[in-house]
Amino acid sequence: MNILIKIIITAASLAAAAYFLDGISVEGGDNIERGVTLVAVAAIFGIVNALLKPIIKTLGCAFYVLTLGLFGLVVNALLLMLTGWIAEQVDLPFAVDGFWPALWGAIVVAVVGWALSLVLDRE
Repeated sequence: MNILIKIIITAASLAAAAYFLDGISVEGGDNIERGVTLVAVAAIFGIVNALLKPIIKTLGCAFYVLTLGLFGLVVNALLLMLTGWIAEQVDLPFAVDGFWPALWGAIVVAVVGWALSLVLDRE
């Protein structure tokens, strides 16, 4: 049940990023199709984060220290871009149009995800 809540939180965060930012888009017919797309992309984003983020944090530890953690924003932006690329490869109508929208999208996803976790993740 906990993983389902995390996927829903991530999907809502991605929806907020797509709503507020021009470079991130979710295409589709009606709201149900967009919701299914966002849930699928949230699952992809979770898998990408679970597999790659620990490796990147370990290898880039010096960059995290030197930039006082701001390198984490770059890593999150690149992981969001990778998620957009994977979504395009599996024919999901989700697109991230470059680094700067991905950077702002990573910030929006982090802030909205944090706020929703405070409300929904009650363990």
